Parts: sequence; structure tokens; C-alpha cells
Amino acid sequence: MSVAGYEDRTINSVDGLRLHYRDYAGPADLPPILCLPGLTRNARDFEPVAERLAGKWRVICLEFRGRGESEYDPNPQRYMPATYVGDVLKLLDQLGIADAVFVGTSLGGIVTMLLAASDDERVAGALINDVGPEVDPRGIERIRGYVGKQSRFGSWDEAAREMGERLKDVYPHWSDEQMLTFVRRTCREMPDGSIGFDYDMNIAVPFAEANESNAFDLWPLLGGLKGKPVVLLRGELSDLLSPEVAERMVAELGAEAELVTVPGVGHAPVLDEPEAEAALDRLLEKVRARL
Repeated sequence: MSVAGYEDRTINSVDGLRLHYRDYAGPADLPPILCLPGLTRNARDFEPVAERLAGKWRVICLEFRGRGESEYDPNPQRYMPATYVGDVLKLLDQLGIADAVFVGTSLGGIVTMLLAASDDERVAGALINDVGPEVDPRGIERIRGYVGKQSRFGSWDEAAREMGERLKDVYPHWSDEQMLTFVRRTCREMPDGSIGFDYDMNIAVPFAEANESNAFDLWPLLGGLKGKPVVLLRGELSDLLSPEVAERMVAELGAEAELVTVPGVGHAPVLDEPEAEAALDRLLEKVRARL
């Protein structure tokens, strides 16, 4: 599949890091779609979104510090959601963007909720992909089991085979081709020719130190999204977002919120599923109708 044309751009964070984003052109009279990736992921995750919507909407895909082509932070303690919120606001301000349609996967969804809680006027609408104010301990333990642990694969095909085995419970129905596409989005070729994960392993430092004793109640964060067009996407097999939490989220967000379950996938849907595409299209139509 071809990838829609984009420009590679960078901004400097408040603390001086070079942050990369992909900028797919679209009309200036609509708020752009701002895509924020998951914990270990990057701008390539949103190729399915850009392939369908670029040109109709401007699509901006930010890579958080320490991911993809963004600069690694020398202080791992700054790999925190509050830091990423500051980076997103710097991006919006530098580009002169008043508001955007946020598409946040996992960590990107948490960043969206945090930003909406403090700067709700910047959010025209949001798709929150498989995350909520409460997360299932099973999913957290699974993530702890792999984040920050680099792997080396001898080839892209080897990477696809190995990752297919690791993720067989997350994407049990994927073809070999789908898994190869996935690893090309999540990995990169290393200087020695091997294939490895495309992020700073030190992002695991604050994640590993987090525990229930220093956790705080995230439910109030939903306040910034109340009354706005919101889609909450949940993978049917998700071990991070439970059905009960998802249903409570939508109830608290109100009539403009919609819960969509993507069948046959876990954490997290990759946004090329028919249910995810249709849900995003409905969200965008709601946003357009409010202009």
C-alpha cells in the first residue's frame, strides 16, 4: 500500500529537544487531526489514518521524545505524560493551531485526556484508543514484561515471525503480511544491519518506578472532554481497558460520546479495522457539523 505524501518537520521542545512529526497537507478551514502514539510507538502507526484522510483533513503525527526520529531525552525521568502534554502544546502553538481533533492510542489517549483537562479549548474532538482512567493490571504487567527490553532480529521476516508469536493473543487473526507491516512501523534497521525496536529503552525507567502508592485518580481528567465529540475505541480482547471501565467512561462523557468495540483484536486496535475507520469518520462528521 502506498503512503500518502507528507513533509518531515521538527520543532524544539521547551527544554530544547528536537521533536519530529509528519505533516500531511489538508484544508486550512478544518481543525487538523493530531495523532499521538502509544508508549513504544511512533508516527508510522498512523499511516492507515493518513492514507484515508490526508487531503480531506490535515493530519499531523507527532513522535514523542525518545521515539522514532525525535531526539532521545538525556533525563529519563522526563519520559512522563505531563512532559508530553507540554510538547503537544508547544507544537500547537508553534504551528498556530487553535484546536485539533485528537487521535490518541494508549499513552496518546492519556496525553489527550490530560491536555483536555487543562486546555479543553484546544480539543475539537477526540478518539481515545483503548485506554482509560483505570487500566487493567494484567495489561500493565504485560507491558512491563517487554518495555525497555531491546531485541535484535536478523531480518524483517524474522522480526515478523518472532513478533507474530509474541502477539498471537493480541492479534490472533492477523496474516503474515499484516504482521510484517506492523513490525516495519514499530522497528528500524540498526547500524549493524539488524532489526530492533524504534525507541529509547530508557522510556521504561519511570514506567518501572510507577506503582499504586504514587498513583492518582484520573477520572476527573474526563471533565475536559465532556460535551465534546468523543469516540472511545476498545479492542474486544483488550487486557488494558475493561468493558466496565469503557462503559463508565462513555456514561460520564455524555451524549456526544460513543463506545466502539473492535472485534478480534487486543491492545490496541491499529485503526485500519473497518469499525475503527467508520468510528473515526463519524467523529469527524460531528466535528465538521459544529464548525
